Amino acid sequence: MERPDRATKRLTSDMTPQQLKEELERLHPESFAWALGCCRRNRSDAEDVLQETYLKILEGRARFDGRSGLKTFLFAVIRRTASEHARRGLWRRFLPLGRQPGEIPPDRIADGSQSPEQTDREVLVGRAVAALARRQREVLILVFGHGFTVEESAAALGISVGSARVHYQRGKARVAALLGGRR
Repeated sequence: MERPDRATKRLTSDMTPQQLKEELERLHPESFAWALGCCRRNRSDAEDVLQETYLKILEGRARFDGRSGLKTFLFAVIRRTASEHARRGLWRRFLPLGRQPGEIPPDRIADGSQSPEQTDREVLVGRAVAALARRQREVLILVFGHGFTVEESAAALGISVGSARVHYQRGKARVAALLGGRR
């Protein structure tokens, strides 16, 4: 529900449909990576979330008020959409349809294009980041994976800047501790 005391505008009101399409296309690779992170690396869910996000924006159901950058706004919409998607699909956690417990999904299997050392390092860092609390993980992924500042991360996640800073510092310290001084 729109608050009457806050002037909001449709994202498309200042942009032509072509400009909006071009901007979404430009941000698509990073948006998809963020959607993957929000969907626990499930490619199918990330694709669904991103599709739904684009529809929300293009249909005007997600409104941009100009208080942040377009990328920050887009990432916030992706995160909220992923949360909605997860709530709707909660039953899937209890019914492993089409996959055996512990089986690695096909989109997570290495394609052989990386060196074994790089793959091992990514696995170690990935496990360390996965072991973090959700907010710490989200802030670190936005900062290191998508080039957000801590302040932009706070806006995308809908938390205060102080809270984002705490999650950022604690997340970095926890990853360092989990990696045990490995480079």
